Amino acid sequence: MTLAYFLLLILVETCAVAGQIFFKHAMGGEGTPQRKWRRPAGITAGVMAMTIAFFVWLGLLKRFELSYLYPFEGFDRIILVFAASAFLKERMTRGLWAGVLLIVAGSILVSLS
Repeated sequence: MTLAYFLLLILVETCAVAGQIFFKHAMGGEGTPQRKWRRPAGITAGVMAMTIAFFVWLGLLKRFELSYLYPFEGFDRIILVFAASAFLKERMTRGLWAGVLLIVAGSILVSLS
């Protein structure tokens, strides 16, 4: 895998996580006047981010085997935990970190096989 393909893979993971963060942010809060215009904007941004991730992923699938690419999906859990903590101010517990570490360890084991 070249650096360019690796960066595309990072782009896929980052866009997928950004989409989830946009969706959560758009769905948060009640129907306050400030939220009414943010909801469609957040959903649109989330759909756009996930659309980018989808099409770049399809391009990567054309070039690489799924069994080679799929273990990288484990990294989006790490990115998502940091993003949720930073942008959504969610509290990260020890149990959550333990779960993320187990998922990442499993992804590494799968990628090595």
